[in-house]
Amino acid sequence: MSEVILKVENLKKSYAKKVVVNNLSFQIYCGEIFGLLGPNGAGKTTIMKMITGLCKMEKGDAKILEKSIKKNFEKAIINVGGIIENPEMYENLTGLANLEYFASLYKNVSKKRIEEVVEIVNLKDRIKDKVKTYSLGMKQRLGIAQALLHRPKFLVLDEPTNGLDPESIVEMRKFLKKLVIKEKIGVLLSSHNLSEMELLCDTIGILKNGNLEKVYTIEQLKEDKEKISIKVDFPNFAGKLILNKFGNVPLSILKNTVTIEMEHDKIPQITVLLVSNNINIYSISSMKQTLEDVFLGTINKKSIPLLKFDERREND
Repeated sequence: MSEVILKVENLKKSYAKKVVVNNLSFQIYCGEIFGLLGPNGAGKTTIMKMITGLCKMEKGDAKILEKSIKKNFEKAIINVGGIIENPEMYENLTGLANLEYFASLYKNVSKKRIEEVVEIVNLKDRIKDKVKTYSLGMKQRLGIAQALLHRPKFLVLDEPTNGLDPESIVEMRKFLKKLVIKEKIGVLLSSHNLSEMELLCDTIGILKNGNLEKVYTIEQLKEDKEKISIKVDFPNFAGKLILNKFGNVPLSILKNTVTIEMEHDKIPQITVLLVSNNINIYSISSMKQTLEDVFLGTINKKSIPLLKFDERREND
């Protein structure tokens, strides 16, 4: 098993008696990109600030390579690089001058290492230009270069694709995937871009009101249940039969279509069930759920009412 880079244990934070992060626990491994996903105010940036020591933990702890942020801050934080909110650079200096300045704040960051990070972030052709001439994507990459100077094992990136155009987003995605492999690091990032998170991350943690509602690997997402839509002549009766047979599965009815979240291999059983009860089936289609489905289903989580099975077919 890969080395645990970050271990978060029962993290809690409140502002003015409002809990913004509530007993949060998760871990990130070497070579893993872990994405925090949630609506505004869900606690993403606060979590990152606590992990990097930028705000105080009310309860719990975060350990970087088994070193506690609370008890052994200097030894823990030396393994961390990151950008929280926006990368802050000196606009009237060149990219190289910025990196040389930040390198001077660390011990033993050589000129060769500066050249290495410039190569990693693909800024070699523009590194001697002033930062004020850089695009937003270039500034983001320069910020990541600065975060990599001291060879951290763990990278924290708050909205790294925020404000980027589609081409720059694709470039950033490819860059981060290569970076994880080349530098052998773990990455924690946040984003509002659902499709990009699905393409970029290995694992997704979905936040709601400071709670970690669900942790999903992208592999689990691919292997999970499908949305099966069945067009029938008596949808309410069909829905009752399906719930009676398979339990309280996620099910909805719109006009003549019954939609269920269920494994693909259950389709033959559903078909036999409906046909044997004299329900005509006009079409069946299935679709893998996306991260958007999982996210919206988690954030807008509603209990699915059980239908009463003594209601008769004539109610359709």
